[in-house]
Amino acid sequence: MEEPEMQLKGKKVTDKFTESVYVLANEPSVALYRLQEHVRRSLPELAQHKADMQRWEEQSQGAIYTVEYACSAVKSLVDSSVYFRSVEGLLKQAISIRDHMNTSAQGHRDL
Repeated sequence: MEEPEMQLKGKKVTDKFTESVYVLANEPSVALYRLQEHVRRSLPELAQHKADMQRWEEQSQGAIYTVEYACSAVKSLVDSSVYFRSVEGLLKQAISIRDHMNTSAQGHRDL
């Protein structure tokens, strides 16, 4: 009879010990310690990701500026096509006048 009683006492002791270890392992200060460990391990990687994202954002902003500037230049060229046509017309007129003057000058020489 002593053995079942001893087993019961042993089981109670191990159960209490297990419960105490479980409570101790899940105590808030232990949880905070584990949280601190996790943050300490993952923070450098997160900081690197942040730096990468900032660098990519700067590069993207530069590319966006370049594209906007190019679009503005193309629009200016399209808007100035009126002036190019005017200059073309004036050049054609000047060539025509020159040809007319050359023809007139040759006609006077032949006289």
